[in-house]
Amino acid sequence: MTTKLALFDCDGTMVDSQHNICASMDQAFTKHGLVPPDHHLVRRIVGLSLIEAVSRLLPEGDEETVAAVTQSYKDGFFELRQAGGVHEPLYDGLLETLEQLEAAGWVLGVATGKSDRGLNHVLEIHGLRDRFVTLQTADRHPSKPHPAMVELAIAEAGATPETTAMIGDTSFDMAMAVNARVRAVGVDWGYHDEQELIDAGAEVVAAAMADLNGILNR
Repeated sequence: MTTKLALFDCDGTMVDSQHNICASMDQAFTKHGLVPPDHHLVRRIVGLSLIEAVSRLLPEGDEETVAAVTQSYKDGFFELRQAGGVHEPLYDGLLETLEQLEAAGWVLGVATGKSDRGLNHVLEIHGLRDRFVTLQTADRHPSKPHPAMVELAIAEAGATPETTAMIGDTSFDMAMAVNARVRAVGVDWGYHDEQELIDAGAEVVAAAMADLNGILNR
């Protein structure tokens, strides 16, 4: 039997984490005497590996400064989590959608710019850990849109590119899907707009979580 794999991005697709990301970025920039970037710009880089994200927010920064701000972001986010200040709510309808896809024969995975620690925290808090057969993070792969995350997920799940769909909210997710030769399914409740997703290769953009089951099973 052919394995059908539905790969989900995390931030902006399964959970709304923008407030934590913006707050931690503010703290990291301020710690190094830098003006924090506009929150719109911060949301634009969600999904990239952290070092790549900071590099884009600090285009004039040297390698040492980028590395220092990146580490401060990690430290600040960890401290926020330890203090119970991290709030990453699930988007409405996610649990029902995961159940529908499983009932339709899909196996589930995650491909995210989060770290292993960050993803594990989200999955544990929301009781989702056992739903996913493969978890791919920025700790073990090049940044999106490199296809490595998708390629390893396919191998671990026993799927093929033809039977895999990547679901995400950013152009980075869509470009990664194109690079891995899998279906690119965008969602419009995240951090990039519909036209950006289409321009990056999305074959369709879901307007609501409830649409995903129908889209994947067409």
